[in-house]
Amino acid sequence: MLIFRSGVSISSEVMTAAPQLKLIIRAGSGFDNIDVEHAKWRGIRLVRIPGPGAQAVAEMAFALMLGLSRRVLEADRLWRLGRWMKTEMTGFNLNGKTLGIVGCGNIGTRAGQLGVALGMNVIGCVEHESPSVAAHLRKHNITLKSFREVLSEADFVSIHVPLQDSTRNLINAETLALMKRGAFLVNLARGGVVNEAALLRALNEGHLRGAGLDVHEKEGDGKISPLAGLPNVILTPHIGASTVDAQREIGQQIMRIMDAFLAGHPNLGVTENCVM
Repeated sequence: MLIFRSGVSISSEVMTAAPQLKLIIRAGSGFDNIDVEHAKWRGIRLVRIPGPGAQAVAEMAFALMLGLSRRVLEADRLWRLGRWMKTEMTGFNLNGKTLGIVGCGNIGTRAGQLGVALGMNVIGCVEHESPSVAAHLRKHNITLKSFREVLSEADFVSIHVPLQDSTRNLINAETLALMKRGAFLVNLARGGVVNEAALLRALNEGHLRGAGLDVHEKEGDGKISPLAGLPNVILTPHIGASTVDAQREIGQQIMRIMDAFLAGHPNLGVTENCVM
């Protein structure tokens, strides 16, 4: 068996080097760094553990939104320089604002629930709309709308989609132009979903009030984001799911899956949408 996280690439060559490989466990939710088709062709069971990280990533979305709306990093930096900018640091409440969730899966739905708890009007979109999806989201007080409606109506847009052909550069110059003037954008999906050059232009031109990115087109030590020079941008190094609590629970689930696999249990103790 093989256990992996983000930051590595599980290619067909890697899997070919392990001819006895029968089980791959993704300690998280994304499948963008594994050759899924090769795993299917080999008959390798592929299991993901999306639940624990969903809460952590959803909370991180609000850390970014609050940091942007209240200008926390900017106020902190200036006060460390001795500048008491109390009257200049007026921000915005989240309460009463519209939160747009692009991608209402596990993480997006949880982010929506947190938004509702804060008194936000929450709207969201999915790749494949259906009455059952709309009904499921209504239970969480999230209104299903089209992608374009979410962008045009939201004061805060939070991105939670996987990186695939249909979502690469999903947030580009054209779609950014649909957003409200003065809106905020946060991306906790994957680098490549947001076109950073287009986002830089939207911020420089004043169309967007601010942006927070936990994922980036180029990640790793020594890389510098093109957005790094902007004071109204928060950049973090892909730490959305990096909480002690989430990682402990993921580890516990991995152990249960391994025990079930070695004991020959067919369902591995996880729900069907976590297994391929």
